[in-house]
Amino acid sequence: MSYGFYPQSTQALFVPDQLIAGNLKLVTETVTFASGNTFSRGQVVGRVTATGKYIPSVATATDGSQVPCGIVVDTVDASAADAQGGVYQMGEFNSNYMTFDASWTLDALKAALRPYSIFIKTGLSNAIV
Repeated sequence: MSYGFYPQSTQALFVPDQLIAGNLKLVTETVTFASGNTFSRGQVVGRVTATGKYIPSVATATDGSQVPCGIVVDTVDASAADAQGGVYQMGEFNSNYMTFDASWTLDALKAALRPYSIFIKTGLSNAIV
């Protein structure tokens, strides 16, 4: 008896991108991303208080999005209209695979995300020094 692939079956190769940096339980939520932006996996976002929509978090903003509260799960194209997508609300993440505005320093971002149970780690090389 053969246990190989059957006609019309496919196999996908999973290649992790190393955004997830630990064993802490991941918590996600589907949210609305504001139009005018394309959001990439690993991008840090904040929630606009007046609309409840998510946009890239900028430390100098004054609309509520200056408080980072999520990390985008998968790429979301909201360039033409608002779009639904997922954000991580809890977990451990590798800073080398995250995208965040230049107004943030890594240390400030780590501190700002900690109350949301989002922990940022810096990946270390396995190279011998």
